[in-house]
Amino acid sequence: MSTNHSSHTLEAVPHVDLHPHEELPFWRKYIFSTDHKVIGIQYGITSLIFLFFGFSLMMLMRWQLAYPGEALPILGKLFGDERMPDGIMLPEFYNQLGAMHGTIMVFLGVVPLAVGAFGNYVVPLQIGAPDMAFPKLNMASYWAYFTGGIVMLASFFIPGGSAQSGWTSYPPLSDVTVPGLWGGQTWWLIGMVFLISSSLLGSMNFIVTIIQLRTKGLTFMRLPFFVWAQFVTSFLLLLAFPPLEAAGVLQLMDRVAGTSFFLPSGLMVSGQILPNTGGGNPLLWQHLFWFLAHPEVYVLILPALGIVAEIIANNTRKPLWGYKSLVFAVIFLGFMSFIVWAHHMFLTGMGTAISAFFQTTTMIISIPSVIILSALFISLHGGSIRFNTPMLFALAFLPMFGIGGLTGLPLGLAASDIPLHDTYYVIGHFHYVVAPGTIFGLFAGIYYWFPKITGRRMNEKLGKIHFWGSFVCMNLIFFPMLIQGLAGVSRRLYDGGQQYAHAQSVLYLNEVMSIAAWVMAIFQLFFIVNFFWSRRKGEKVSANVWEATTLEWAATTSPPLAHGNFSKIPEVHHGPYEYSVPGQVKDYLPQNELAKA
Repeated sequence: MSTNHSSHTLEAVPHVDLHPHEELPFWRKYIFSTDHKVIGIQYGITSLIFLFFGFSLMMLMRWQLAYPGEALPILGKLFGDERMPDGIMLPEFYNQLGAMHGTIMVFLGVVPLAVGAFGNYVVPLQIGAPDMAFPKLNMASYWAYFTGGIVMLASFFIPGGSAQSGWTSYPPLSDVTVPGLWGGQTWWLIGMVFLISSSLLGSMNFIVTIIQLRTKGLTFMRLPFFVWAQFVTSFLLLLAFPPLEAAGVLQLMDRVAGTSFFLPSGLMVSGQILPNTGGGNPLLWQHLFWFLAHPEVYVLILPALGIVAEIIANNTRKPLWGYKSLVFAVIFLGFMSFIVWAHHMFLTGMGTAISAFFQTTTMIISIPSVIILSALFISLHGGSIRFNTPMLFALAFLPMFGIGGLTGLPLGLAASDIPLHDTYYVIGHFHYVVAPGTIFGLFAGIYYWFPKITGRRMNEKLGKIHFWGSFVCMNLIFFPMLIQGLAGVSRRLYDGGQQYAHAQSVLYLNEVMSIAAWVMAIFQLFFIVNFFWSRRKGEKVSANVWEATTLEWAATTSPPLAHGNFSKIPEVHHGPYEYSVPGQVKDYLPQNELAKA
């Protein structure tokens, strides 16, 4: 690995203007901005709104699961008789909510927040760069994402409603459900093309920025672990998304142009053979989708791991244990994520040889995850831990991600995956990784970098109420899913399994999970109030409120300077986590300061 670094001056970057200049109009400064910090904030606010909307869809679903066939109070009348006659949810509408909940939370919520918001705002600051390498490309990335999101949401208002083939959109169902231009699935595909294009633009920008714009002295092995996590994530996005974009265009052609890329010969719907079927293969979609969707799991989790590592190092006041092990583990994790996708497809009838290959690679990919988790746990040993709100979320992330990983092991082995496949066990496993896992990491990042973005600190009391309420409710929502899955209850049942005899003993858990979900929504109000109140009334703090060592805290003001970040480009002298260094006056040594002899 090269350790070359490039030295930069402000004059060498064409979009940085050192001289007094005319104030940009509002629309150039805040809407069509090319400043990575403004774009990061745009990503952050937009993705949080989408997350809230996706969460709201899930709360509607939870009513139907807890009280199947009962009218939804008050809100039921808003959706009309087409979807909720007399306030009672139809199966088709439940499927729409399920498909769009998954799509919105993953593609419009977590990924844009983890990569678009935190990556855009923090990475250039941590590497001492004045901006991203391609500022206009960065702006285009956000607006492609925003357009894709609007297309997705608009699909709720077209005749027949939004996509209802699950967030995986398996054909042939997705090809024949309300075909044509005005089918919700068509809008889903168009939206996905915009979202994928956004991620491709952003990932190329991150890769070039991290390689080319590191400041003087910042070698690869001096990068903060958060930058490494974003670097590997960018390669995953760049290499894994094109197959799904191609698949999306092919499925779009099946729906609007009469092709049959995914439609097999002789396919019958309502007793009639579809005229445009023949020669297609539904499994081709599954391969193309999961070739993206398994690396996508690590696109979700790696930025959160990077955030948690930063916060743990800062709040234990000691270096991360095994920094190089963490770096090599995350690189190996990224590589291995491309050769495990078919463990989602054991039920498709693959042969024993290829099944054994994917089982083996799935077990191997658990090793770097264990290394990363173990290093973070060991980093806690002997630390002088500060239990502030970011640290609480970071600490909770560790066991929650651990449960998510452990429950995934049976799904990587064909013998146990086959009976568990498409049960609530899969839902519980995946949500432990993404909800109390990744989303806790993202909440930790919001509380941690809020002072950097605003110059004010979020309220600790409100933050801790938000944490403890969310922590308890998350486990009450997702742990019972594992129990239901082991009992054999299938996912995607609009009545929660009420008509199945084997589900009767665990049906009461549907009400427990639903009440927990609605209570968790109440605890999110503490976060929302805290967020907006602190923006204006929060305690004003110093530029380096957490006494951190990385460049975004040590070498620039809070908030950072517009269009340039640094009044003087910093020079790096040592690694990112120099805490409690013997012989130093302070218990932290910023990367841009020389150690005192």
